[in-house]
Amino acid sequence: MKRLTLLFTLLLGVSFGYSQVYPDKYAVEFTDKNNSPYSLENPGEYLSQRAIERRERYGIPIDEYDLPVNPQYIQAVADIGVEILNPTKWLNAVVIYTTDPSKLDEIADLPFVKNVVKNIVSPENKILTGDSDPLSLNKPFEMNEVNEGRPLNYKSGASVSSLNYGLGYNQINMIGGIALHDQGYMGQGMVIAILDGGFYAADEMAAFDSLFMNGQILGTRDFVSGGINVYQGSTHGTAVLSTMGCNLPGELIGTAPKASYYLVRTEDTGSEYLIEEYNWASGAEFADSAGADIINSSLSYKTFDDPAQDHTYEDMDGNTAPSTIAADRAMSRGMIVVNSAGNSGGNPEWPYIGAPADGDSVFTIGAVNPDGQYAFFSSIGPTADGRMKPNFVAQGAQVVVAAINGGTATSSGTSFSSPISAGMTACLWQFDLSMTNMEILEAIEMSGSQAADPDYLMGYGIPDFGMASLILNGFDPDLIAQPDDIDVFPNPFTDELKIAYNSADTQSISIQVFDISGKLIYSRENLHRKTGPNFFRIDNLQHLGYGVYFLKIFSDKIIATEKVLKIDQP
Repeated sequence: MKRLTLLFTLLLGVSFGYSQVYPDKYAVEFTDKNNSPYSLENPGEYLSQRAIERRERYGIPIDEYDLPVNPQYIQAVADIGVEILNPTKWLNAVVIYTTDPSKLDEIADLPFVKNVVKNIVSPENKILTGDSDPLSLNKPFEMNEVNEGRPLNYKSGASVSSLNYGLGYNQINMIGGIALHDQGYMGQGMVIAILDGGFYAADEMAAFDSLFMNGQILGTRDFVSGGINVYQGSTHGTAVLSTMGCNLPGELIGTAPKASYYLVRTEDTGSEYLIEEYNWASGAEFADSAGADIINSSLSYKTFDDPAQDHTYEDMDGNTAPSTIAADRAMSRGMIVVNSAGNSGGNPEWPYIGAPADGDSVFTIGAVNPDGQYAFFSSIGPTADGRMKPNFVAQGAQVVVAAINGGTATSSGTSFSSPISAGMTACLWQFDLSMTNMEILEAIEMSGSQAADPDYLMGYGIPDFGMASLILNGFDPDLIAQPDDIDVFPNPFTDELKIAYNSADTQSISIQVFDISGKLIYSRENLHRKTGPNFFRIDNLQHLGYGVYFLKIFSDKIIATEKVLKIDQP
């Protein structure tokens, strides 16, 4: 990819002068959606059943933003003699192609045209053909049956059921994801749409064979060149997908290996122009209409090959950039948008996040190194209007990804901390789908290592997704607000114990359980814990007899003992 984070500017609705480079792509914005053949009463004409059910689940009314761009307006523009590229209903616009600038005046004179945004150009953006007829984007996209996926190999020794993560162990263990996987939450039934620059060779790699064999790749769409072949061009999306969906036991298992995926190309990696933000909006709308739960976007827009399009920091206010507007629209439809913060942290002229990471409700992810320390390249906050960004961080330096030629490689960037988090967020949401997107975000933030004192480098810090699942179940993190605080629950217990521990620093701890006679009946040694909240789970305790037991947690710095009561299964 030309840049691991990709950048842009431009207040929607502001026109530019003509550029000398590729002056052939334009956005036509419409005034309304009046007299549309689509109606709010018949959403099945433009939304899949799964998308409708998402709105019903969270009490989100279907509104004008859900209505496709009026096809009569699009046809009227096409009749002037220009080619139609991608419509975007959330921006109520259509991207067009013409080599005759005089056509723009005719289009601007149409009574339902609000504005023509000039020079949103890209050399690769071609005319859509065949299956990519832009008017077909108004049709609903049904999700294929979601399968469980092939069995994953298990690793003995680390815990009762931990998967064999290979070199990818650190990047999931750092964020407490193993606790959810060990409980069986690996993304089953969840749908993630990846907006990226291409997924070269992903359909040929052993890393993804289980995704294809089990029908977990639900569909593809190319908003750059048209059509549905996204398995060419950039390898960036391939690497991004691998952090979530890879299944190479002993080498790399992703954070959501049993989720299902839509692969969507919106980014032209050979250039940077405004059109990619409109592509992003169209891609997010596709994901919404298809019924996706989560969007991962390892993209960031600040500057372009045409300086006239560059953003200013003031534009990072959550309401200006087209991709930001679209990202917040996606969140308002009940989805979760997980977006990389950007890789400009080391740039003294602009260390800040880009769009759409500045969105009010976007999950913005920064990067740390394998030791959990801030990665120098990770873009920082605040937003231009003073909001906290990033929201949280995950490993983004020396991340293990699937290699095109087999095996694994390492790569760095918030492009990878974002999907690591997106996959784990899918597993967390799977834990309790009744929770809204913002309730999920709040639980993740509350589990963070810096929850008590967030900052503009790492936000709420490194999350613990196991802890976040407890918070969703009502656990009060204030019970472990101070370093070395420990809470053991439920007490009394039936078949499992959960331990929340606030570590004062990085350390190794051990856990033991004794019966009333002092006999050791359970032991786990040298568990590496990060600074801040940590979560442990001891399961398969149903065989224990009724009575009192003692749990001991200790390291070279702390010793704590808790009396717990075992009762029969109700």
